[in-house]
Amino acid sequence: METRRALLVDAFTDEPLEGNVAGVVPGAAGMSDDRMARIAAELGASETAFLVGSGDRGGDENGRKDDDSDATDTANERVRYFTPTTEVDLCGHATIASYGALYADGAIDAGERTLRTNVGDLEIRIDDDGTVWMGQDSPTVDVVGAEALGADRLGDALGVDPAALADIGADLPVAVASTGLPWLVVPVNFLQRLGEADPDSAAIERISEEFDVAGVYAFTFDTLEAESTVHGRAFAPALGVEEDPVTGTASGAVAGYLRAAEAFDGEFPEELRFEQGHFLDRPGHVRARVDGDEVRVGGTAVTAAEVDLRLPADDGDGSDEILEA
Repeated sequence: METRRALLVDAFTDEPLEGNVAGVVPGAAGMSDDRMARIAAELGASETAFLVGSGDRGGDENGRKDDDSDATDTANERVRYFTPTTEVDLCGHATIASYGALYADGAIDAGERTLRTNVGDLEIRIDDDGTVWMGQDSPTVDVVGAEALGADRLGDALGVDPAALADIGADLPVAVASTGLPWLVVPVNFLQRLGEADPDSAAIERISEEFDVAGVYAFTFDTLEAESTVHGRAFAPALGVEEDPVTGTASGAVAGYLRAAEAFDGEFPEELRFEQGHFLDRPGHVRARVDGDEVRVGGTAVTAAEVDLRLPADDGDGSDEILEA
């Protein structure tokens, strides 16, 4: 019986049981797609990161550090991401969770690293205080006209009064924004309206498929905390995630959107702060920086649980079952 180490790590927070929980499986090289999918379903986090590259950390096959392991190894790292139902190309919070946990465990040092994903190579920086910064693709923003997706249809899908979308829509458009994973970005006038959202998952899924996006990210400048730039909520039923507590990829995309939309008078802020997850009792915060065509999102992470998964032999035919976690 094979045993594999897995972590549940809360990202974009420094408090356990807040932020967005991700599964992290170190030492996943050689795992079949089916095995990774089954482990992700067993762990039950919205996404699980599998560190499948040669440089994920020093130590044994389960990611436990050996006394003689080299914590400064900077080899390219390959990561794959799975929801409980499907593989996704990129996941911000699972990336922050992975590197935050490895740094806290002493497996890697602060500094620059390269992450290889399904959407290409991304630059990772770990600060001495444990903040993990994730580089993202150059932002793209494509405005969606009212004739393609009006406030009435979108309001019905989100379960909000269409007037909450129409009045702010005069200044800020609905748009598909991406820094590697596309999101439909929807501005909402007030936090109360955003908090009242009661999405129709089937309608959100149809919109997601129609516009080829991961989901809908609705946001408002009306925030709970004075230091925050926006408050956001992310709905991605097409990926098996009804509502994501705190979303790194969407935050990066919205940062690019806000710059393209010239949402701020005068100079664009050096750093944006996205608050999210409060309506799910999982509050968290994402930091975002836009410098030219470069977008970085950052945050901290804390390990909430460590488990040993007991696995049968993996014969690659999809017949293995996870016996115990």
